[in-house]
Amino acid sequence: MLIWIALLGLILFSVSAYVAGRRKVLSAAGGRARLMHSLPGYHGAYLALWTAAPAIILLLLVSMFGAQVEEVVLRADPPAAVSALPGSTQDVFYNDVVATVTGGQISQTVYDGALGEAFAEKLVQAGDIHRNLTTGALIAAFVLALAGAAMAWPRLSADFAARPRVERWIAVLFLACSVVAVLTTLGIVASLVWESWRFFQVVPVFEFLFGLTWDPQIAIRADQVASSGAFGAVPLFMGTFLIMMIAMTVAAPVGLFAAIYLSEYAGPTVRAVVKPLLEILAGIPTVVYGFFAALTVGPLFRGFFNSIGAQFIGGPLDGLGLYLMQVQNQMALVAGAVMGIMLIPFVSSLSDDIINAVPQSLRDGSLAMGATRSETITRVIMPAALPGVMGALLLAVSRAVGETMIVTMAAGLQARATFNPLDTVTTVTVQIVTLLTGDQEFDSPKTLSAFGLGLTLFLITLMLNIVALRIVQRYREQYD
Repeated sequence: MLIWIALLGLILFSVSAYVAGRRKVLSAAGGRARLMHSLPGYHGAYLALWTAAPAIILLLLVSMFGAQVEEVVLRADPPAAVSALPGSTQDVFYNDVVATVTGGQISQTVYDGALGEAFAEKLVQAGDIHRNLTTGALIAAFVLALAGAAMAWPRLSADFAARPRVERWIAVLFLACSVVAVLTTLGIVASLVWESWRFFQVVPVFEFLFGLTWDPQIAIRADQVASSGAFGAVPLFMGTFLIMMIAMTVAAPVGLFAAIYLSEYAGPTVRAVVKPLLEILAGIPTVVYGFFAALTVGPLFRGFFNSIGAQFIGGPLDGLGLYLMQVQNQMALVAGAVMGIMLIPFVSSLSDDIINAVPQSLRDGSLAMGATRSETITRVIMPAALPGVMGALLLAVSRAVGETMIVTMAAGLQARATFNPLDTVTTVTVQIVTLLTGDQEFDSPKTLSAFGLGLTLFLITLMLNIVALRIVQRYREQYD
């Protein structure tokens, strides 16, 4: 807590340094900014950066890695009662000590006897280490801030080239952000590949990709039924594809036609009202859509199909009527329809911006040649806007594939290899959440199967991106 307060203090200190730096150079130049090498804002930013940046970096490092440093120091002299414990139990012991001091989450382990005395002893030691580390970090940050200000202050003058130095700081910041983004991506891919490799060492890839039964329950004893589980992911991929197709069947035409209307037909007043109303849909939490699907759309669809089925009872389509009267509130059609409503603003808003970006000269030229407005839209504007529209549709597809809450509440959790929209199905993302919910140990095929699902979904999405990129490149070359 003290470290975050110190961070806030450093930010305020840097703002004061910025103001002081501006005033100094303006005073040195007699208030005439045109006589200065760089604008006053660059001088103030230069002083503020040297005042706050090193100290803030130090405090962030301490806040991120302080707990690990404390644990390393604690482990340097373990008590005899702790040394006798297994390695995993020792990890829990030291984690509980550090978490107790720092206010983190501790386990439910009860320490009594010699182990309790060791816990109390290490607790006192951890408190001293935490206090010393925090105090040292605050003092070091204060010294760094003063040192940075003392170094930068004498350099501020009318002929000081502050702008290149500030821009160098900004370039380093951009580079650091790029490196973090790349390393994060590599870390995600590496973790998926490694854990998936562990999973595929137990479950064959062919069985996982082409198996028709998904039942990842692992029995406690080897002699129990289904002790090896069933990890055929085809039902999950079929459920994901089915709900995605239903959602895009709703979102793609509605969103695209809405974008065409707003861009080409609607007046300024209608556009100013309708577009914000559509974009409100994007701000509704997905759990609200899930409630809407489970409590409103599901019962409506069930009543609708029951009423249709009642008309076939006793006739030549008696079997179909009985089936329609047995549909549940949870079905793929409900989840896909509500998800399609959620995706409408993703398609309409982006497509509207893309269509508006088409040069007006193309419209004028088409109309001047005698084409109608509808012919201009279908033969000129939409082909020119196709790369961006494809990007909007791809974004909607990715959003549909990754949606979890609506599917959980509206489509159920039953894995079925079916393309019937009236059946209960589940998706890859829902199963990943189900497998990783609660206290899990990453040493069983049941838990590791979540990483296999994640890697497969990642590869499918990557292929979709490649295909969409090729389409975008082809039409962009044609209409540049």
